[in-house]
Amino acid sequence: MENQLIHKHYNYTGKLDNRNTTNKVDLGPEKVVFLVICSFIVLENLIVLIAIWKKEKLNSRMYFFIGNLALCDLLVGVMYTVNLLLSGERTLHLSTEEWFIREGSVFVVLGASIFSLLAIAIERHLTMIKMKPYDATKKYRVFLLIGTCWLIAVALGVLPIVGWNCLDNLPDCSVILPLYTKKYVAFCISIFIILLLSISVLYARIYVLVKSSSRKVMKHSNSEHSIALLRTVIIVVGVFITCWMPIFVLLLTDVACKTKQCPILQKADWFITLATMNSALNPVIYTLASREMRRMFYGLLCGCLAVPCIVGSKDNEEGSRSKSSTQNQKPSEDQG
Repeated sequence: MENQLIHKHYNYTGKLDNRNTTNKVDLGPEKVVFLVICSFIVLENLIVLIAIWKKEKLNSRMYFFIGNLALCDLLVGVMYTVNLLLSGERTLHLSTEEWFIREGSVFVVLGASIFSLLAIAIERHLTMIKMKPYDATKKYRVFLLIGTCWLIAVALGVLPIVGWNCLDNLPDCSVILPLYTKKYVAFCISIFIILLLSISVLYARIYVLVKSSSRKVMKHSNSEHSIALLRTVIIVVGVFITCWMPIFVLLLTDVACKTKQCPILQKADWFITLATMNSALNPVIYTLASREMRRMFYGLLCGCLAVPCIVGSKDNEEGSRSKSSTQNQKPSEDQG
């Protein structure tokens, strides 16, 4: 049985104009391909989480934040899979509460991802300023910060279901999200853009600090490790902005346009697809930009496949060669 309230909102915003209501299955080739992509997102981020969990010495706060970000990416794959399975013709048969949960979960995961990136940027900034190694006894602060990120994200995502919606005001409804008020969409996107700008400013400041105090950084025993992780998260932030900024711009266009006056809003699926691909790229970035993450990732993957880990052995050989060359250089320096 169709939900007449959802049908009224979708019809008013033009979402039903080009929909084929005769297709009850509503599982075309595009959806199948996208479901495969979502499965890949879940699998690769699950491998990252397991690799971090199996690491013997989790003495770096950064790995907790990266693990939390991988969890967010994994949930993106799960939530979009659920969204796909409940979209199309099935949308009209959802209860109003189910529709809000389906869409609100995406906002929660997105919010948690951006707040996690901000937490990483703040932590990196404080570390670069103090130039001190990580204190393993203060991990409770990391969990407190991660918990706060999720708490704020959940609070942001449940606002529509507790009353901030357009159920009694059709002209104020979003075209992309027909039961959401444009004011709520504008509020969320404004917060996300401010957070992304803050993250960019923090990393720009970190870059200046590293360049201006390079001598001090070189004296720090964990400097190479810290800079490698810093490079990783900077790439992650850059890719995140590239993937998500188009949907942010589209949602702002949705806020500014009147109903049915912006045909581009009916093509939102392409922008959502680009945003979702960010969750598939983050694990690839981890393995390419961080040697330690690469060892952990390939070590676990090779262990699951029961094949020799060539990449890991090469990294180990390079590490042993660098150590032996360093040891060989020390006597010559002492003799000189």
